[in-house]
Amino acid sequence: MDRGLKVVDDITTIKEEATNLAKQFYGNDSRRCASFTDRLMDIYTNAMDKDFLIIHNPGGWGTTPLERSLQWERSIVEGVHATINKLGYTSLLRQYFRTENSLQDRMRDAREQARFFVVKSKKMAAELKFITEHLSSLQVIMIGVSQGAAFSNAVVQNGNQLNRVTSIELGLPFPYKSQRVITENTLAVDSNGLMPDAVMEWNVFTMLKMFSAAPFRWMVYRLRGRRIKLSYCVNMPGHDYNWEYPEVQRQIEEFLTTNFGYKNNVEVDV
Repeated sequence: MDRGLKVVDDITTIKEEATNLAKQFYGNDSRRCASFTDRLMDIYTNAMDKDFLIIHNPGGWGTTPLERSLQWERSIVEGVHATINKLGYTSLLRQYFRTENSLQDRMRDAREQARFFVVKSKKMAAELKFITEHLSSLQVIMIGVSQGAAFSNAVVQNGNQLNRVTSIELGLPFPYKSQRVITENTLAVDSNGLMPDAVMEWNVFTMLKMFSAAPFRWMVYRLRGRRIKLSYCVNMPGHDYNWEYPEVQRQIEEFLTTNFGYKNNVEVDV
């Protein structure tokens, strides 16, 4: 058989499997099934020749594109991506949006968050299992901050056989700490090395003060002609993990280097 035809046949078979997996979660909802299948096939076809799949689980509601994320959150994703490349590996970067922007979806997500993402984490774990089974040499790194960190941890807990999935979790909120599970494939960063994280430490007085000040800060931005999310005006002390902070960068670089080393044991000049 012609090699080109064999590849087409393989992709067709894999797409059928992805569609069947989608139906397990969404039944006859054709729109959601198609979205699920398209996402899996996008990752599969683009990661076929890569060493790593890097997945960013955004903080908050999990809806913000990377280019519109807070600067420090972007810096972490960019820093991890750069470190993997420095180690000599090829990588594919994708985001995982766990909520749609409608009020109804956010209300459902609020319930999910309160239940430690019990349903959505199972879906993502199934997706990662599918990808790693079909791409047997692919390594996966999830990056999550705040609510995204909690979601990443829930995914890891629902994927007991996902040995090639690594999770970097920064600033996991206090309510989830008792449910968090840390494995050898998990890096939990609970401090930026400069000051205590008010959200991690559940500093209620500071949190209330910051939440109450946010609408006034948002109004000032609006009066100056700057359209900005209200959530971006909630500046929790210590709840930022910029890549430029020495302790944050050190922990992540050491974790990645220790776990994966340089490709073919050859240090790459940068």
